[in-house]
Amino acid sequence: MTDGFNPTEWLTTEEAADVSGYNVRYLRQLINEGKIRAIKRSRIFFVDRDSLLAYAAEMNRLGSAKHDPWRIGARQRPTGAE
Repeated sequence: MTDGFNPTEWLTTEEAADVSGYNVRYLRQLINEGKIRAIKRSRIFFVDRDSLLAYAAEMNRLGSAKHDPWRIGARQRPTGAE
């Protein structure tokens, strides 16, 4: 019985760390938060390469703004707060 999973299209967390430069623990955090797509087979997480590269590209695009909690799309300022 096959579910269509092709491991050649996915990266292990170790491979994803090599590709992205992120630490394996940080990648697992991103997986748990749903920021990158991954599936778990047995004890191994497989990361979707496109999802990982899209996340890394977005973080590069944001630059230092990624640390600004008031950036557009992150959250809204309370009304009346100046």
